Amino acid sequence: MSERCAHPDRKKVRDDKERRDLMNRLKRIEGQVRGLQRMLEEDAYCPDILTQASAVNSALNSFCRVLLTSHLKTCVSEDIRAGREDTVDELMDTLQKLMK
Repeated sequence: MSERCAHPDRKKVRDDKERRDLMNRLKRIEGQVRGLQRMLEEDAYCPDILTQASAVNSALNSFCRVLLTSHLKTCVSEDIRAGREDTVDELMDTLQKLMK
């Protein structure tokens, strides 16, 4: 089993750069959500709130794409090379959840 993708205990070891980049994305998204809350508290115009909500949604989708790409390049490819075919089923389940 790879050190990076130790999925039996549902953990993955990420390098500092990947962790930092993902955390920075999440912190920006968190700031955008707080902005949405402020807009609502300040009685902002509905289309303005909806536009901001759409930006938050896009940022979260982008986060998911980056994370999924990393997962495919590391965990999934390593598991397939090691003969763990159940990883494909897990990936398909994950993709179905993402595409709802």
